[in-house]
Amino acid sequence: MEKLPPRAGISLQPQHYQEILNSHPKIGWVEIHPEDYLGLGGAAHFYLEKIAGHYPLAMNCRSLSLGSAESINGKHLQDIASLVERYSPAQFSEHLAWNRWQGSYFHQMFPLPYTTESLDQVSFNVRAVQNRLGRRILLENPARFFPLEEEFSEGAFFSELVRSSGCGLLLDLTSLYISCLNLGKDPFKELQQYPLAAVKEIHLAGHTLMPLDDDYILLVDDHSTAICKPVWQLYRETLQQLPKAVATLIEWDSKAPELSVILEQVAKADQIISEVERKTAGEVTS
Repeated sequence: MEKLPPRAGISLQPQHYQEILNSHPKIGWVEIHPEDYLGLGGAAHFYLEKIAGHYPLAMNCRSLSLGSAESINGKHLQDIASLVERYSPAQFSEHLAWNRWQGSYFHQMFPLPYTTESLDQVSFNVRAVQNRLGRRILLENPARFFPLEEEFSEGAFFSELVRSSGCGLLLDLTSLYISCLNLGKDPFKELQQYPLAAVKEIHLAGHTLMPLDDDYILLVDDHSTAICKPVWQLYRETLQQLPKAVATLIEWDSKAPELSVILEQVAKADQIISEVERKTAGEVTS
């Protein structure tokens, strides 16, 4: 199991499989959604095995429903665990959300209220997954579209969750940006509340605007466009505050363009990482 390098990687898309194998582009690592690879064979595994032989691999799960009031689905967790054992990814992450209720699954992942009751249930579910996988997992912050009941800010909730479960944090900066603008908050101020020492991976993606009426526009994290300038600014600010650089994912899951377009975003993230590292090194030696 390799470590993820503090460089930019990409979410792996089937239309890019062969080009990646042919050209071995300059990317630090690749990430998959394990739900796309739960079959035992076929083309997906054929290509994944070859690509994982060239690049460190991470898995970003979407279906364990860690925010659900129900316990984890043991059969599904076993299927995920078998895939983890097969590929030994460098990192495994899941979303702080729920999409399962009374045995039924929803395609959409829903946010949860940040209350003591939610914290206890999520901590229980996270520990169950970590015990089965035999590793620490990362929890990813969701995009939020409307206010829910809160006893904690999102950053404070993650701080308590890291403390109570031993998990790490996957900081999705696009989700943070979207949530803050949808809820009327400042993402740069909200960033200060997160347990940044627990951040082991960052996600960057594009988003779209959904007009609801003449006076209100909702931001939606559909991962279908290039990363906007404010998110790049938030990314630079985050790197400057982290103890050290971490792996960064360029996430383009919907309407994925030519690989060359995604690689331009990868190069931009790597450039920002290098600039921040040089600045930090200069401040240490001066």
